[in-house]
Amino acid sequence: MTGTPPPYVPGHGLLAGRTAVVTAAAGAGIGGATARRLLEEGARVVLSDAHARRLKDSEAALAAEFGADRVASLPCDVTDETQVAALLDLAEERHGRLDIVVNNAGLGGTADLVDMTDEQWDKVLDVTLNGTFRCTRAALRRMKAAGAGGVLVNNASVVGWRAQRGQAHYAAAKAGVMALTRCAALEAAAYGVRVNAVSPSLAMHPHLVKVTTPELLEELTSREAFGRYAEPWEVANVIVFLASGYASYLTGEVLSVSSQHP
Repeated sequence: MTGTPPPYVPGHGLLAGRTAVVTAAAGAGIGGATARRLLEEGARVVLSDAHARRLKDSEAALAAEFGADRVASLPCDVTDETQVAALLDLAEERHGRLDIVVNNAGLGGTADLVDMTDEQWDKVLDVTLNGTFRCTRAALRRMKAAGAGGVLVNNASVVGWRAQRGQAHYAAAKAGVMALTRCAALEAAAYGVRVNAVSPSLAMHPHLVKVTTPELLEELTSREAFGRYAEPWEVANVIVFLASGYASYLTGEVLSVSSQHP
């Protein structure tokens, strides 16, 4: 029924034995939902986030539910190449392999272009686009050397396709993530690695409520075909699909998790 979320989909072991890394995975948003979904599908997961305390809390909760042997975490600022390398090193050291990397870290904000400062522009671009670049580059280097294939899934946004006032920096960054995904996919196919992206429109989480006015949320929700925002786990489901063998012939694609596509 329109406006009502569907029942939660149980896991089916699609990623049993795989090792995954998820950035910006602490909290109740898409990253946290993705970490949980990967675990429900049988993967071992290394969580990362820039918020160390919240990350530890997330690790503890998931370890209690899925087993400490399947959950690890390391704080990571994706603007720091050394921290990115340490995160991927942890996955390989702990589990002997790196199969899946979900680049979820991103930073938004609202400012009209005429009022936007260089600092605001640079900060959003550095986390959202350059951070995805750093993680993608580091992951591809490891996967190429290992010769065992792998999957990367990047988190883009419908704002990378369509205009929204006050979102010039975020839209430019997300459009860049889409282009980066397509180019990386062409290169990585040569060594059996797939690179795709999801493009959500409106996925609800507590932070969004804090930084968005009720009027804007109502307007954004009204644009959705189902008359509601997405649950974070609904976006995570598509990420799991792209990471699984069901998407074996998909690479360089940006899947719109929304009715809002170009």
